[in-house]
Amino acid sequence: MNDFNRESIDFDVLFVGGGPAALAGAIRLMTAAQSAGIELDVALIEKGSEIGAHQISGAILNPRALAELMPDYKQKSFPSETTVRGDALVYLTRSRSLRLPFIPRYLHNEGFSVISQSKFSRWLAQVAEDLGVNIFPGFAGQEILFAEDGRTIVGVRTGDKGLDKDGKPKATFEAGMDLTAKVTVLAEGARGSLTEALNRQLGIFNSEMPPIFETGIKEVIQLPSGGYFEHSRENCIHFLGYPLKSEAPGGGFVYQMRANRVALGYLVGLSYENPRLDLYDLLLRFKRHPFVAGLIAGGKVLQQGARTVSTGGYYTMPQLVGGGVMLIGGTAGIHNPPALKGIHVAMKSGMLAADAIAGAFAGGRFDPQKLTDYSKAISTGWIADELFPGRNFSQALAKPFLAKYFHLGAQYVSRGRGVLDPLPIRADNRTLKPLKKTVSKRSEKSTNIETDGKLLVDKLTGVYLSKTHHREDQPSHVIIHDPDICAQKCIPDFLAPCTRFCPGDVYELTEGDEGAARTIKLNPSNCLHCKTCEIKDPFENIRWTCPEGGDGPEYTLV
Repeated sequence: MNDFNRESIDFDVLFVGGGPAALAGAIRLMTAAQSAGIELDVALIEKGSEIGAHQISGAILNPRALAELMPDYKQKSFPSETTVRGDALVYLTRSRSLRLPFIPRYLHNEGFSVISQSKFSRWLAQVAEDLGVNIFPGFAGQEILFAEDGRTIVGVRTGDKGLDKDGKPKATFEAGMDLTAKVTVLAEGARGSLTEALNRQLGIFNSEMPPIFETGIKEVIQLPSGGYFEHSRENCIHFLGYPLKSEAPGGGFVYQMRANRVALGYLVGLSYENPRLDLYDLLLRFKRHPFVAGLIAGGKVLQQGARTVSTGGYYTMPQLVGGGVMLIGGTAGIHNPPALKGIHVAMKSGMLAADAIAGAFAGGRFDPQKLTDYSKAISTGWIADELFPGRNFSQALAKPFLAKYFHLGAQYVSRGRGVLDPLPIRADNRTLKPLKKTVSKRSEKSTNIETDGKLLVDKLTGVYLSKTHHREDQPSHVIIHDPDICAQKCIPDFLAPCTRFCPGDVYELTEGDEGAARTIKLNPSNCLHCKTCEIKDPFENIRWTCPEGGDGPEYTLV
């Protein structure tokens, strides 16, 4: 890190990340402090250009935490798209569909809200600002600041702006700031870069039960009037089966939104073994299925994006509290995989962290020992009650076809215990099999599914529709540590899986000159900040770091 003169600003509490977990925590903290007559200086930084810019989720919101946070939320312009009238669970074969007669209890969503997470986060941010929270969008947390003991966190350094490709200051250079605080709350979402740095230094994750992830590619589609959802009771549909079958965990969804729009997405568990699997190809195949195509006929994609989701569940949660630091929401793996929902538990985790922080500041002096009340509240409250029954779900979902449903059935009737508890987990970057051991004959590129630039768009059009942007002459925020590993190991053995698991064409396989080894060309300006590359790379040769604050997607609808 360049050694420049940096401004230092001190706060009582610093939230890193501008999603629902951090915003709910900040709102709860300010409300509690004001009720107790405590003055707190609370700040929140967000790497996106504005709150909501990097928040992507065609989401179902269970309002449980929101109702606790704001009992009158419905009277405060809560941005709901629609209310779920009914659920459907559909199994797809290559050309047919079967509506399943039984919907598991954790997929009962009737009465919940369909939301745009970007809109929801902007709404929460306004509530937080009205309470006095200092919100700073466009500031990326680049480095954790440690005390002299090397274990206590005292804040975060934001990224420098105005560096050229070689990391040297340009005329527009602005040095990052040191934001210090008595408590730093990491709320970066799945696979947070600061959280990973913290793990490298302090080992906060359990190596025996590592976090695992899914990547979701999601869209908002404008439909013509008179479509399926205007007449059907079921306006929340989840899909199993084709095009994945038993290759990996995953599936699709279509949710009704307002103004004749739908949220559509396809999620794939990153535990898959076939290096030829192309995540974007699966999305297109899903949309081309006759049943799904009928739901979205005549539509046009308005916005597209991608993000990873932490799906390991209860056993993969890290250490939640350390010296001066707390982890909440997706950063802490607080997500309900069987229910396909995580916003409400993420919000509740932020609220419980806020309660512990308020307790630590009570009595006129800061008592850091009180922060451990957060971990206790997680393990004894309704978050644990909700997450514990799904503690082995993702592991079961990754099993081959018959074993998958055997384990899932056993877990369903035993409240999550199943046949073996805990069911072992392998890290996602350990599951790919070399090409000679795979059966699939798919080409090294996405199969030539015809796109129309309207309802079926190619990857680069999807990048365009995400409105992602990065200053071209800054240092690459996607780092390949050793290009020789790509040329000598990854390309021969796995045929550069990064070119297929990246939904934004950041990685391009190029031919070497005059018989030289094939290489990977980076296109970091296409990056959607999904983090799939750092998670799935079989050689741990890729590191994702934050680009300049304000760069990246500009989500407004998804």
